[in-house]
Amino acid sequence: MSVQPYQPADPADLERALKIAVQHVAGDRAEIIEGVIQPVSPTWGDEGAAESIRDQIHARVRELGCRTGSGNIGLPGTPNWYVPDLAVVPREVMAKDAPSILPDQSLLIVEVTSPSDGDTDRVTKRRRYAQFGAPLYLLVDRQDETWTLYSAPGALGYEHAEGPHPFGTPLRLPEPFELVLDTGEF
Repeated sequence: MSVQPYQPADPADLERALKIAVQHVAGDRAEIIEGVIQPVSPTWGDEGAAESIRDQIHARVRELGCRTGSGNIGLPGTPNWYVPDLAVVPREVMAKDAPSILPDQSLLIVEVTSPSDGDTDRVTKRRRYAQFGAPLYLLVDRQDETWTLYSAPGALGYEHAEGPHPFGTPLRLPEPFELVLDTGEF
């Protein structure tokens, strides 16, 4: 007698179950990148770059009625579940206590590259964040010591890229932020 694998009636049920199981097995700091489970282990340098951004945008984020965090980003219908280094999200979206938010519910998503995940942040996440409508994607590339701000998301990627610029070059965040960030600490 052979055991038949479980086949849910709705494929979305299997996707949802897998993504929730990853969080319970691997803890709150795991991602699924194109179907591969990867633990998230930011370095102190990564954390420092994200904190520099968080510190500089804090007052404006509060004025906008938003919060910053590094919670789960869901991408329904794909084998992906991301944990960005930083995201700016409206307070009411966070208050729903959902297991994840969608990229288009954010105002800004920031990824800081590490030697182990640089290509994922530069290519895969950039493409997926655009597909799912994240309005602004900031890539802080610590290996190349550059930053690039992507905007105008579309199904094939972002239509506009500001950069790459070397660290130290001021970074202007557009509406709704209207801030200039000092990137020297990245």
